[in-house]
Amino acid sequence: MSLAILICDDSSLARKQMAKSLPKNWDVDISFAKNGVEALEFIRQGKAEIMFLDLNMPELDGYGVLKAIRENDLPTMVIVVSGDIQPEAYQRVINLGALEFIKKPIDIDQVSRILDKYGIYTATSNQKQTHSKNIDIKVSLSDAYQEVANVAMGQAANLLAKLLDVFVILSVPKVSMIEVNELKMALSQAEYNDSQSAICQGFIGSGISGEALMIFNETNLDDIAQLMKYKGEIDQTIEIELLMDISSILIGAFLKGFTEQLDITFSQSHPVIFGRHIKMSDLLKQDSMHWKKTLSIEIPYNIDDKKIQCDLLILFTEDSLKPMNERMSYILD
Repeated sequence: MSLAILICDDSSLARKQMAKSLPKNWDVDISFAKNGVEALEFIRQGKAEIMFLDLNMPELDGYGVLKAIRENDLPTMVIVVSGDIQPEAYQRVINLGALEFIKKPIDIDQVSRILDKYGIYTATSNQKQTHSKNIDIKVSLSDAYQEVANVAMGQAANLLAKLLDVFVILSVPKVSMIEVNELKMALSQAEYNDSQSAICQGFIGSGISGEALMIFNETNLDDIAQLMKYKGEIDQTIEIELLMDISSILIGAFLKGFTEQLDITFSQSHPVIFGRHIKMSDLLKQDSMHWKKTLSIEIPYNIDDKKIQCDLLILFTEDSLKPMNERMSYILD
């Protein structure tokens, strides 16, 4: 009798990658859930003896699923598979009853070791070939970009968490194509918002270029200074330095995680702060032929128990889309 496997992830690419990471000759019947609400229904239907569970999802996230399983004593064994690789994220899911934690991108050998460790699957020479797995999952380019961004986002948060000894609350990245006129209007409005500060850093490489914007919303500079262990008076110069330091960590780590997955390399320009070195409304006037449309990836970062909220906005020029899509096609295969 086939073993009931549930893969729960809001990303179709992540669901496909997880299914392909399972042993080829394992007699299993795989179901797929897009969020925690669907996952709980599959568990109640007996379709999740083993569940591979993402953390950052809409409607009900992985933490909520684990809490519901514990509170209702639901019959499933859970292995978390997530791009949020912060030490506290790992400890939280283990405390909530997860068997193990697999970080994205998925290491197939790690999957096999975990299945063997818990006696879930042990490879033998006489294992029969099965055809009960259905992994013919259609993945859009937008969804692929979202999952690549999700992994890079988790790596950036992990670096910030380790450096500052904090827990970074993550959400699902937003990927969209934006007309540049719409973007200019939004940036112009933000330019005159006293509660916002923004850092900009350009990047280029492998025929791809763009801008990374770190926008700080309602952020308490005293909290940032405390985390950065700065004890002096905060004047305008120190304020800029603190914002630059946080931005450098998140932008640099995100771009590193993003490019590693696409096997490319970016060179980064020196960061500048809006309102002092450059105006938001002037950002996209440079080389305007390439900025009729832009691929936008928006990632919110919130630091737990601190008034520090920021959005990382990655903008790719229109002529970057072709080489990026070509690179992404290798991930989709």
